[in-house]
Amino acid sequence: MSLQIKGTLKARFGKGDQRILSRAIKNIFGFYPENIFLYALALRHKSVAEEVHDGIKNSNERLEYLGDAILSAVVADYLFKTFPYKDEGFLTKMRSKMVSRAMLNKISSKMGVPDLVQATKDKASQPKSINGDAFEALIGAIYLDQGYNFTRKIIINRIYKSSVDIDDLEKMETNFKSRLIEWAQKNKKHLEFKISPDSSPKKGLHYIDLMVDGQLIAQAKDFNIKGAEQSAAEKAWAILMAPSLDEE
Repeated sequence: MSLQIKGTLKARFGKGDQRILSRAIKNIFGFYPENIFLYALALRHKSVAEEVHDGIKNSNERLEYLGDAILSAVVADYLFKTFPYKDEGFLTKMRSKMVSRAMLNKISSKMGVPDLVQATKDKASQPKSINGDAFEALIGAIYLDQGYNFTRKIIINRIYKSSVDIDDLEKMETNFKSRLIEWAQKNKKHLEFKISPDSSPKKGLHYIDLMVDGQLIAQAKDFNIKGAEQSAAEKAWAILMAPSLDEE
């Protein structure tokens, strides 16, 4: 962490806040942090962050990037050793499920991370991924604070083994975009994800229109294009797979 960002955090983060956050991290992850400012940064969304240098804000985005990489590596290693007779396709799908935004949002909520996230109070302007993003940022903070081996044990033993049922996860489908593409190919439908005119790059919001044979089926928004596409695909899947009145 740069001295400039750390200095800004110290100015806004008193000793009382440090003790409260330290206890919260202990309750969630089972240990007291050494560098509490890393965890404070991990919980700060860009909507309440300050610019510190050339457009860079003291938000959790850099830690989120790091945490995403650490999480993916740990999960890949865990699955490789847990399923010695499964092929690469199975391992890839399972890893995608375990690190999906929906899964990370779920784990984050279960562990109480949303109560600690600092963000704008305007819920409508917050991305759906805000809690999962903070969770990844916390993984990045743990890695910088405690090292890789310690972080790996926390991810496997403290998080996944206590929060995720591998057998249930194996049966669960989370990639609705892939399912929809397969359905369209099978039924000779033209599927298209279009960036909507409603998109607002300045606000960071991306709207996706999901078209089937030129007809608008569903629309979704997110601060991430891939996230918006997945949300639109999930909505469309529910609509397209719903039984018609004639079938009832």
